[in-house]
Amino acid sequence: MISLTDDGFSDADIKGLKLAFSQSYSTTNAATTRSGLGIIQANHRTGWQSNKDADVKGKGIARSLDWHLATMASNDMEREEMTYKLLECLPRSVLASLQRRMTPLLQFDIVGSLPTELSLLIFTHLQAASLLTCSLVSKRWHALAIDQVLWRRLCYAHGWEWRTDVSAPTPWDGLGDADPADAVVPEERDEDEGMGDEEEDEDEGSGEGPGDIVDFIGDDSVDWTSMPMDIDDIEAQGLSHLLIPITSAALSSSSTTAITPISRITSQYGVLPRSTHLAPDYKLLHQTHMLLHNRFCQGAYRRRTLPSADAGGHSAAVYCLWLWTYPAGLDGRSAPLQVLFTGSKDRTVREWDLRTDRVRRVVGELHDSSVLSLCVSSDFVKSGEDALANEPSSAGFLVTGGSDRRVVVWDLGKDKLIKVLQDHLDSVLCVRVDSGRLATCSKDRTVRTYGFPSLKPQFVFRAHRAAVNAVSVVGDVIVSGSGDRSVRVWNANTGALISTFEEHHARGIASIEFKPPYLLSGSSDMHLRMFDIASSQGWSTNPEFNTIPSATASTSTSSQSHAQDNIAMIPGQGTAPFFLHSSLTRFDTMRPDANTVVCHACGSHGLTARREQERHTHLVRSVALGEEFAVSGSYDLTIKVWDRKTGALVAELNGGHTGRIFCVGFDCTKIVSCGEDQRICIWDFSHGIDTSFIKL
Repeated sequence: MISLTDDGFSDADIKGLKLAFSQSYSTTNAATTRSGLGIIQANHRTGWQSNKDADVKGKGIARSLDWHLATMASNDMEREEMTYKLLECLPRSVLASLQRRMTPLLQFDIVGSLPTELSLLIFTHLQAASLLTCSLVSKRWHALAIDQVLWRRLCYAHGWEWRTDVSAPTPWDGLGDADPADAVVPEERDEDEGMGDEEEDEDEGSGEGPGDIVDFIGDDSVDWTSMPMDIDDIEAQGLSHLLIPITSAALSSSSTTAITPISRITSQYGVLPRSTHLAPDYKLLHQTHMLLHNRFCQGAYRRRTLPSADAGGHSAAVYCLWLWTYPAGLDGRSAPLQVLFTGSKDRTVREWDLRTDRVRRVVGELHDSSVLSLCVSSDFVKSGEDALANEPSSAGFLVTGGSDRRVVVWDLGKDKLIKVLQDHLDSVLCVRVDSGRLATCSKDRTVRTYGFPSLKPQFVFRAHRAAVNAVSVVGDVIVSGSGDRSVRVWNANTGALISTFEEHHARGIASIEFKPPYLLSGSSDMHLRMFDIASSQGWSTNPEFNTIPSATASTSTSSQSHAQDNIAMIPGQGTAPFFLHSSLTRFDTMRPDANTVVCHACGSHGLTARREQERHTHLVRSVALGEEFAVSGSYDLTIKVWDRKTGALVAELNGGHTGRIFCVGFDCTKIVSCGEDQRICIWDFSHGIDTSFIKL
């Protein structure tokens, strides 16, 4: 019999207990096991409660007994069985207490226990929303989820960069013009000189033969119009810290136009300019971009208009514009400077400082008539036969095309004329520069290319049968769109016609933008069309467009010659089958059913009806393509924002123009537009947010 004395369990008791348990597990007699445990339970209940002094000594002996019992079992299974038998003897209340004490022992953080490098490697497979959720799990996970390495990777995947040379922005001083509600459209509508005539019926098939396709030439009164937006949009993104409370007196100079929810937000919050950023905060960068993305989707903007002719602006219709950012260190500036170039029928080009809405420079006397197109580029060849005698300025070059048939190149850094080209026989409708190459197109139905900035002539493309309204050059590929309703793809290195898309639109093509592998086009048929050249997939705002365009390679070149062209950006080496694409009318597969919505106006079904409501109602004069959105400007006085992947209408901007819209452009913070009414509108989606650290 085991007895409890003042000195606790005796050595004989311990030996007897060990022997009892050894015998119970060496045989299959379960009764012996219960008997031995009964002895322990009896002594535990009677002897340990009889004497306080003995209880103290007994605890010490009991701890020794625990060790003996633990070591007596030969494996984990025996220990598990022994523990279970002990737990069976305890009351339910004690078991509940043990369960609460054991719960932390059962929770093991595998990810948190790994080395930091391995934990971060696991987290690199998560998207931003999942990282934000993980940051709420524990302190360890929070430290991992906000690591800059993870957020920098997410930002780089979108092409978002941190601007390290941040300086305090100059406060906007309200120099923009108000948009008067009673503005009057000019009685006499000017002709749009920037658009060529469409192909006439009698000219069908009158294009040049294959041998004539290419000629090688050789050696605060601003209109604060806002769209509804709730403050939850800011709080949901975790960006409330970007909005700093200010007094109402600080906003006393603001416009007193109709108040909307977003106006109420900005009446209570202002922006605290960041003078410096010691280290990049990529989580903040990502969240700010996502907030801007949401504002684009919600159409939450503030609109202002640049000064009119009375305050130094243009005195006639504005045909073209271009956003440009000067690099840091230029002219003694410590930070980059974003400006806007605009070209007008008044024969001038104006450069606007978007921080103050003031005109920085007027470049006049370049053209004898309207400036129809312009672009700015610092992408030039610095050495070799195409190099200039003098090193070009890092500020970049301004290239303009006009109705006087001229192409003018201007050095912005040295503020001087470089050269005037007069090779075209009619108005120059579009000019573009990329990869040390200048491409121009004209009403004379040709596309010309030059070395840049040497301006040495290279090729003339003559395949179009009507005015070439738009051209785009990226790397070794040139894409042109014409009034003959076709899109043609050229090899810029050899001058070869790679592929032709006949009947790409129902009417003449007015504008295109090519960002490999995506090609976006707008047309006189009031529709947009975009497709991915690599996958032959895309979308159109015209669901009835069910004619598969013929993509044919030039007969003057063979597949072998195309292979030698080595156009790296286009898989398939530019062979004709690669350029074949579908009619881009995935929506036609929809069939009317019981759940289909019918348009009462036109009787169309489902997505067809929706498309009819979303599309432009007049010629699509200008298009712009970004990473997430496509933007279009039309003669119907509206600007529409489309989802680049699906073609869904994201937002519609109206009320800014009273005349036809001629050109649109945008970046991640704003959309800019100009038109027949001489207005230059800035649709600002970044109001109330610090974006000084975003690289534009």
